[in-house]
Amino acid sequence: MQADLGIEPNLMNIAVAITALFSGMFIVVMGGLADRVGRVRIMMLGFVLSIVGALLIALAPKGDLAIPFLMVGRAIQGISAACIMPASLALVKTYWQGAERQRAVSMWSIGSWGGSGLCAMFGGLVSQNFGWRWIFFACAAVSLVGMLMVRGTPESKVRSTGSHKLDIPGILSFMVAMVALQIVVTQGNKFGWTSPLVLLMVAVTFVAGGLFFWFEARAENSFVDFKLFNNPIFTGATISNFMLNGVAGMLIVSLQLLQLGGGLSAQQAGMLTLGYAIAIIAFIRVGEKLLQRFGSRKPMIWGCLITGVSIILLMPANLMLDDYKIMSIIAYTLFGIGLAFYATPSTDAALSNLPADQAGSGAGIYKMASSLGGAFGVAISAAIFTALRMDNSSVQWMEGLINFAGRQDNVATREAAIIALLFNLVMVVFAVISIMFTIPKGKKNA
Repeated sequence: MQADLGIEPNLMNIAVAITALFSGMFIVVMGGLADRVGRVRIMMLGFVLSIVGALLIALAPKGDLAIPFLMVGRAIQGISAACIMPASLALVKTYWQGAERQRAVSMWSIGSWGGSGLCAMFGGLVSQNFGWRWIFFACAAVSLVGMLMVRGTPESKVRSTGSHKLDIPGILSFMVAMVALQIVVTQGNKFGWTSPLVLLMVAVTFVAGGLFFWFEARAENSFVDFKLFNNPIFTGATISNFMLNGVAGMLIVSLQLLQLGGGLSAQQAGMLTLGYAIAIIAFIRVGEKLLQRFGSRKPMIWGCLITGVSIILLMPANLMLDDYKIMSIIAYTLFGIGLAFYATPSTDAALSNLPADQAGSGAGIYKMASSLGGAFGVAISAAIFTALRMDNSSVQWMEGLINFAGRQDNVATREAAIIALLFNLVMVVFAVISIMFTIPKGKKNA
């Protein structure tokens, strides 16, 4: 896409992360709105937006209009996800209880996490054989199928539509803070970390963030209900969810390493992730069974630790390409297993204690953590990788400690990948710490 549309790497990094960012910004609003106007209705709106966003990207023209089409389309896709995820998760909580709900959450997780597992492989196959635009035409078609599948689902809503108003000041201040922070993360290296623009965006982030907390503390209808965080189980699950979704940056970095450093095609690199897709779909139900036997804490920690091992296996970018490909296959498979162990126990821990009238808002906050974690994890990982690949003078000390086998013209790319992957490993560590301090042992939250 970058080569075909003539887009700079920094802008492409924004395009990669902007969908998750917009999903995170709107997901709580849409979750609360789904509670009031109807969860099925908001899901349908999400499918329509998904089709519109996908077609805008698929039809993006070359030239000056490429960036507007791409960015607007990706933003609309993010709002689409903000409609679908909390509304569908609230429906699961409404129509199933106990062990049946855990099974339903597992099925939901297969769709959510398993779908993401198929993305890299599907995208590589389609772009290599038909062109990247057909990825988004297919996205529109899948969204249409989703609309047909949801038809006939009984409507569900809790709150009255009376005088309840949207928290406009809180929403706007939150959006400004998140957009400004995203600009800092993705454009700081390009413009310079001490440039006037970046310093201005840092100031905007702090001011808008401060206003957001000030507004939310005083609003009667705050769009983020901070009272939910009085529940330590919900808090721990949400924080760890943010961190573990941020590890999605590992996929971006490792796949770019294989293509830019190893010379693999998109299809060849994508096929290496097949184990990820298979493992996450196959082991989601295992996570459910572990939840029922051990409670949430142990499966969540095990999932994080397995994910950490997968990152460690991807870090030896000093190996020959054939050896690294074998390590990648094992790593992606373990990544899928780790997320599968984590997904259902974490979701159940976050939502099992919420009252019915907060199901949409609670699911929205939990999925906001997913989206924002993914957005900033991908953005920061991609920014580290891009910056160090272009100028690796700050990490050339690695060449004295590590023997980079094979080609030497791609050492900068390999060094950049190691540091970016290390950042992902740190996020896993914080996820484990969050779980250990907040999620009780045994089955207390089940």
